[in-house]
Amino acid sequence: MPLHEKEVAIGSSTAERRSSNVERDADDDHSSISSASTNSISSDEEVQSIHQTLSRNAGLEDPDLNQITTVTTNMTTDPRFEVDFDGDGENPQDWSMAKKGMIIGFMSFSTLVVVMYSTSYTSGIPGMMITFGVHSKTLLVLGITTYLAGLALGSILLAPLSEMYGRRPVYIIAVFCFTVLIIPCALADKLATVLVTRFFGAIAGAAMISNAPGTVSDIANDDYRALAFSIWSLGPMNGPVIGPLIGGFVFQYMGWRWTNWVVMIGSGITFAMVLIIKETYAPAILRAKAAKKRKETGDDRWYSRYDDKKSFWPLLRENLVRPLSMSVKEPICIFWNIYIALVYGVLYLSFVAYPIVFSELRGWSPGITGLAYCGIGVGGLITIGSEPLIRRMINSHKADPATGKPPPESMISVVCIAAVCVPVGELIFAWTCTPNVHWIAPIIAGIPFGAGNCAIFIYASNYLVHSYGIFAASALAGNAVLRSTMGGTLPLAGPSMYASLGPHWSGTLLGLIELAMVPIPVVFYLYGHRIREKSGLIRRMREDQEKLETKKRRAAEREERQRARGAGVRDEGKQYEKEVLEV
Repeated sequence: MPLHEKEVAIGSSTAERRSSNVERDADDDHSSISSASTNSISSDEEVQSIHQTLSRNAGLEDPDLNQITTVTTNMTTDPRFEVDFDGDGENPQDWSMAKKGMIIGFMSFSTLVVVMYSTSYTSGIPGMMITFGVHSKTLLVLGITTYLAGLALGSILLAPLSEMYGRRPVYIIAVFCFTVLIIPCALADKLATVLVTRFFGAIAGAAMISNAPGTVSDIANDDYRALAFSIWSLGPMNGPVIGPLIGGFVFQYMGWRWTNWVVMIGSGITFAMVLIIKETYAPAILRAKAAKKRKETGDDRWYSRYDDKKSFWPLLRENLVRPLSMSVKEPICIFWNIYIALVYGVLYLSFVAYPIVFSELRGWSPGITGLAYCGIGVGGLITIGSEPLIRRMINSHKADPATGKPPPESMISVVCIAAVCVPVGELIFAWTCTPNVHWIAPIIAGIPFGAGNCAIFIYASNYLVHSYGIFAASALAGNAVLRSTMGGTLPLAGPSMYASLGPHWSGTLLGLIELAMVPIPVVFYLYGHRIREKSGLIRRMREDQEKLETKKRRAAEREERQRARGAGVRDEGKQYEKEVLEV
């Protein structure tokens, strides 16, 4: 065969193969390349399968929680234009251990300041009674109620905003407002001023209560999430103890107004901390990255799986309704909210009972009375320090076949033990708190009480996080609402209850109520997996996760085929050159 005819024959054969490959690629990518906009997709089923995402700010389209919202974007659905973490430190879970530790430390301190402000207030009540000319202690206790009411409302408002715009912007604005709103409290000449400004300050401070657990979850993987939460909880768990401890001495030597100035100094440090921390919420990072990519390239096909076309108000309404809907319609949330709220209410009631027992009955000074809370603090530290042993106990449970890891109910084993420690500590305190018993006994009683409270808050929260995944923030926000409501209202009954029933029977009543609630964690430990299986929300989240993983796997397989075909074309070209040279 003449040389030029052989070249033509080989070139024709190669061209045919390339044409065939292009046609197959076009068939494979038809669903993703045929359009640059979701508006051109005619099949509703196709739209749902392509655009259904696992964004934390994806809401529930109907109020019955019957389905996960389908979130559509104006970008292409071509997987090749989807932005993701590049593996160069963009993903917060890939950050260094030192950086993660710094963030957890910052979050712990910031939450401590907010929680401390709720209880340091009680130390200054005697001084405020004199300054404002108020003779009813119950009216002064309203300062705790309004503060916790603000925390409840703020949790509903700020948790959704952090999922819409990211953690960092919410932290910066909220902490700044919290710091500024302390000033009117410190300068107030009327009790009403204190009550109102504490309410609005707590709304801003709730950003740390509701969103800090989300930040910790953002940077911690499943294996070390419990450890991360334990370290972070050093702040919020000891805040109620440190508040009256510092507040007592500050009030004794500097007056009640300085209980506010000390918190303001801590809040100023918190503001500097949140300025340093980068964004940790993955959906917000990817949304910003996609927007930057579109701006730099001028190509609107770039998108992230967390993009959302919904306008602000409908999206905000969805995110505000979801925590409340889950609180009344999800069995897991219903029972855990009730149980944790009761435990939290009794904890805050103790901050009214301790001054009655140690200051009024034993005649201790405000500063020394603050030291009486050390038993509760030591108990919390014991729980946190025992995290490696607790983790070993959790990991000893039989692994879930679906995940290969211990099921969420393994964490409830810790709560079951803690649920017994709390009433035991309360009952011991009830019958040792009077002056006829040595003062060390009621303080030691605070150790099991504090250890149980700390374990319940940490591992019950972890259970909600593992059960609800992307909707964990909503579950925790709903829990925070009822918890703060109970913590704010139950202390109002403290002075009257201790006056009418006496310290022995008041504490006994609370201990028996807590003892009666022990079956709740026990039932969830034994049958929690069945309860989760019957949750329509959890089932649909799992199905949506499977769809997303399938979509990613198919996209990866398609890219692999394209690379293989490209390599095949290059090999054909090299073979052609070799044949030409041989001729």
